[in-house]
Amino acid sequence: MAILFPLFGIFTSFILIYYLSSLNRSNIFLALFFLCCNLVVMVYYGLHFTKNLFWEGFCFVNWLPLSYLLGPLLFYYVKTTLADNNKLAKWDWLHLLPAMLTIINCLPFTTLPFEQKASIAHEIVNVTENYSLNFLFASFEFILFSRSIHLLLYAILSIGYFYNNTRKTLKQFNKLPSNHSNIKRWMYLLCAIQIVIAVNSIGHMTTIYGYLFTILGVPSTEIFSEKYYFEICGGGFFLQNIFLFLFPKILYGNVSYNIEKGKDNIIDDIKLSLPRKIKDTATIQDFENALNEYLQKSPYIQKEFSLSQMSFDLKIPERFLSNYFNKELNLTFSEWRKNLRIDHVCKMIEQGESKNLTIEAISANAGFASRSKFIDAFKERKGITPSAFIKSISVKN
Repeated sequence: MAILFPLFGIFTSFILIYYLSSLNRSNIFLALFFLCCNLVVMVYYGLHFTKNLFWEGFCFVNWLPLSYLLGPLLFYYVKTTLADNNKLAKWDWLHLLPAMLTIINCLPFTTLPFEQKASIAHEIVNVTENYSLNFLFASFEFILFSRSIHLLLYAILSIGYFYNNTRKTLKQFNKLPSNHSNIKRWMYLLCAIQIVIAVNSIGHMTTIYGYLFTILGVPSTEIFSEKYYFEICGGGFFLQNIFLFLFPKILYGNVSYNIEKGKDNIIDDIKLSLPRKIKDTATIQDFENALNEYLQKSPYIQKEFSLSQMSFDLKIPERFLSNYFNKELNLTFSEWRKNLRIDHVCKMIEQGESKNLTIEAISANAGFASRSKFIDAFKERKGITPSAFIKSISVKN
């Protein structure tokens, strides 16, 4: 039954890769990270719980480099999600060096005949529990400890990178992107899970190699037993698959640091976040031409109109749209939408289309959630209330 957990995660990973990679490069790294996490769980399950000679030989050591991909892929995901340009720099590939070195280091074992590998694996895992093998330049003990420390450091690095990016954004724009809190919760949750898994793994390795200690009088052999190790690590990786479904914009492909928040419910959030193919936009002028054509249909007067909906309709990533509003117009999406709605109302009033409508009806027709919000927005934009503006137009006519 436990094998269904990583299989579910692998299925989720392929959904992200197949459907969402064209929408945002960061989705690729998230999907690969989830794929590696769930493969690690499957490998551990095959090695310690199947009691099958084939799976023991297949899983033992051969998949060790996967553990050194978790940290870099997590960091790549955080970095490309926050960056305006989500392409990796040349030096970023150096993060993969530990995985490459592990592949080389393990060659004396991985190049053995399969029957011999299976026999060695069975002897170590089920008989002696003496994790000692002849590698090229790093011991088995070093690899088992360092892979967990490696993940722990990358999880901390990813949190630090996000925090530092937040400070830089505040300093540059004096405000944070509209979806900062949502992305922050997701990033910190994902990193926190890796920290728990890494610490638990380090504790388990200490018991395997005889570095015993107690915590509040409880022996480390009880706290970090093999049973608890698999439950915590496997459960942690499984939970992050479940938590992904609590962040539908990330699951359904609109992974952007600048997502408009505040949808009516999670179903609407999912519907508006379904991925569509990105339309290539060569210049700002090209985008503005497309935007002007789009605005002729007045989509902004719909109450559910959002940055996600606009991204969906134009086939343009939310990151591009938010950067356009913040950097080109020096406005947030909410401010831009509010201005369009107020201008729409003024045009209606000036053309006499709202003569027989109440203030409530006018506000509803313009997409405002309530009469009070409409009045406040109108007064902020025009300096007078809607009623006073209507009277001034009537006097002129």
